[in-house]
Formats: sequence, C-alpha cells, structure tokens
Amino acid sequence: MAENLKECRVPCKATTDELESLCRSEGVTCKELGVSKTNLTEYEVEYLCNYKRVVPAGKLKDGTTPPPQELYLVKWRGFPESKNTWEPRKNLKCVALLSQFYEDLMHELQRQRRRIIPRRLDAATASHMVQRAKLRKRLQRWECELTALNLQRGGGRITVTNHVDLEGPPRSFTYINDYKVGDGISLTEVALGCECTDCHGAAVNGCCAGASQHRFAYNEQGQVRLRPGMPIYECNKRCRCGPDCLNRVVQRGIRHSLCIFRTENGRGWGVRAMERIRKNSFVMEYVGEIITTEEAERRGQIYDKEGATYLFDLDYVDDEYTVDAAHYGNISHFVNHSCDPNLQVYNVFIDNLDERLPRIAFFATRSIKAGEELTFDYKMQIDPMDAESTKMDSNFSVTGLPGSPKKRIRMECKCGVDSCRKYLF
Repeated sequence: MAENLKECRVPCKATTDELESLCRSEGVTCKELGVSKTNLTEYEVEYLCNYKRVVPAGKLKDGTTPPPQELYLVKWRGFPESKNTWEPRKNLKCVALLSQFYEDLMHELQRQRRRIIPRRLDAATASHMVQRAKLRKRLQRWECELTALNLQRGGGRITVTNHVDLEGPPRSFTYINDYKVGDGISLTEVALGCECTDCHGAAVNGCCAGASQHRFAYNEQGQVRLRPGMPIYECNKRCRCGPDCLNRVVQRGIRHSLCIFRTENGRGWGVRAMERIRKNSFVMEYVGEIITTEEAERRGQIYDKEGATYLFDLDYVDDEYTVDAAHYGNISHFVNHSCDPNLQVYNVFIDNLDERLPRIAFFATRSIKAGEELTFDYKMQIDPMDAESTKMDSNFSVTGLPGSPKKRIRMECKCGVDSCRKYLF
C-alpha cells in the first residue's frame, strides 16, 4: 500500500493499524493510511495502558521531598507497542482518554472490591486496562460500520457500548439492511402500483391497502393506526407517489438513533433507544435469511444446543418460510425478549405481495423513553377471537417449527418484569 509499492495488489490479513505501524517503523509514506512525510514522526495518543505514581529523586530547594508524579504508559497511534513510553500527566493533552482510563480503572477496582487507586497497577489489572482499550477500538470500528450501513438508508446513528465484560463484536455475523433469500426461494416482485398522487388525502381506489381490501395503515405522523394482527400494505416501486408518501414507512428503514449495549444480567447484547420514540411509531424490521421450514428445523436443532433464539416463522397464512437472523441480520438481531415488551410485530407487504412472505416490522406499543431497552415478546399472542389476527401469532423460537413433535429445551426468562412467565418457551 506504500507509494513506492502502490501497483502491487496482494491479499492482506493485517489490520490498518498494523499496516500503519509498519509504515511508520520503516519510514514509508502511504496515502491510503494517511502517513505522509509531514506526519511520519508525529505522536498521537491512541490509548493509555498503565499507571503509576513515583517520587522523583532528590529534594526540593527547601529540602522537602517532592510530591509523587503520575506517569502513564502510552500507546502511540500508528506505532507498535514496542514504542510505548511512560509520560508524566503534564505532557498529556488527551482529556477524554484520561477520563476513559479512570472510568475503566474504577470499574475494575470495584470488581476487585478495592476502593483506593494503588501506587502501581499489578500485572493483571494493567493487562485488563489494555484489553479494555483494545476492545473499545474494536467496538468503535464496528459502530462506524453499522452507522454507515444505516445511514445509507437515511437512518439514525447506531452506537455500541460494553461496560460489562470483554466481549467484542459478534463473530460470524454480517449486518444487512434487507432480506437475504435462501436457496430454493424466489421473491416475486409486485407488477402493479397505485395511481395516487396523494395517497393519504386523495387515494385512488383506496391506494395499495384498498386494492388489497384493507385499511390505510398510517396517520399523518407515520404512526400505525391498525390493531395488531392486521396486515400493512405500503406503496411500492411501481406506484406513482414519491418517496415522501405517507404510505412509505417501513421501507425507509430505521430512523431513530439506537444503541447496542452489553447487558449486566447474562442476556448478552441488548438494544436501547437513544431518543424518545412515540407510541405506534415504526422502530425496525426483523431482517435475516429467508429459509424453508425444513431448513429451519435443521438449524433449530443446532441453535437448541447453543441456547440461541434467531428463528422467526413467517406464518401469516402458512408455515412455509422462516427468517433466520443468526448470521445475517440488522440491529433486531440484538433485541431481547420481555414478557412485558414495548415493541409489537406487524406483517408488512411492499414489493412482494406473497402472503407467505411478509416483512416483519416492530412498532412501539407505548411511548419509549431515551435510554429504555427495546424488547418484544418471543411468544406474542394476538387476540384469539379475531380471525385475521390469528394468522400472525409470532413464533419466534429456538425450536424452529412450533409444530415439531420433538421435545425442545426450555429456556429460562431473565426479563425481570413482574409479569414474567419464567421461561421463554
């Protein structure tokens, strides 16, 4: 990648940080990595690795012992760890990194049930501080990737935090914004669209919803006004209306800023709102691989052993297909279960009107405060007296197929609400 080798194209498994370190250690400039002749030897703090308080040698002019000096072991951005140096506090202008270092240190000392910062960190604590710093870098890179993908559809920012353990971005998981269609499955795109110029105020033949003999789903603020269980028919790519049509909500993607965070009670990752979400507002889709029920049964047996729950049956009319978000999905992959959820599932049809293949959308059941965790009920039941609603009881299950005769593992529920059913399934 260096300028004198820029015509060379070879596979490379090194990270950009490792490549930058190599360039600087070898004195080579690289435009792609931002290493130029002017900044080749510039030093910028990447993170802080260690801490100690030492008493300088000698005496002050008045004969007294000088006060202890705080020293920090600094990892310099773009340089290998072999170039780390101890620096006094007065030399460091990185206020945010210092604050983060102390926050991590206090969390670790509390875990060790220690109240006072020692003069020197023991090897285990120092190693933990380095691991925390490296973890934060990995999470920041992942956060940038997720936000970039979400912004492609005009969505909000996605942040990632982990103050609980050293778990990094999930392995074998690819973030996607739309369904990934499995083998042997084809999606038939809609052939016709509405002729409306104002779908909300002057809908022709009831717009797309009316053509399907259903009600218009949204009010002027984009909030769903149908009861749970009723399908939503949005305008599609064949319609005459523009992208600002009030009947285009789910297809616009995630609009709110959300945070993927590490839970403290053993539920893995979770998702919280970073801003207020109004009742009945669209929050996110459940996106993943569309697979057949036979493949879902096979994968379900594997997920049973792993204690995972990523299979969502598309059973609006028939149990033929399932969405698997284990390895391909969006932020809904990280949403946890609750027996008292704040998200409700709706079946949505846009460019594909096959009732066996609805899109699964989550809408807020109530006003959601900033900082509140987002949840849905993995065993949600719609009104059993409503014939239309009985079509869409959600079967989000580790079991794969709800009708399978094989006895499945019961999973303990940790949602913690007063009405908790104690088990997920």
